Amino acid sequence: MKIYLDDERRTPDGWVRVYWPDEAIDLLRTGAVTEISLDHDLGDDARGTGYDVVLWIEEQVMTAGFRPPVMRVHSANASAREKMQAGIRTIEAYAGRAGAE
Repeated sequence: MKIYLDDERRTPDGWVRVYWPDEAIDLLRTGAVTEISLDHDLGDDARGTGYDVVLWIEEQVMTAGFRPPVMRVHSANASAREKMQAGIRTIEAYAGRAGAE
């Protein structure tokens, strides 16, 4: 399953649309997500941002052996996009090391 977290953009064909981080995390918990594309700004920071999903994946990879899906960022918020991409690089580096052990 491919997950697309966004509040405004059109959902690409073949992707499942979610609007909030908790919805994305619920689907990630199923283990069926192969790819996820994240927006940062979702219209209500009190409900979370795409970065919250990155943090959840990072914690699960580091503490629970979670195998992360392919992760992409499609946010127009340049500083948030860089922060999210840095988190993804950390996740990928750790997951690669963990898989090699």
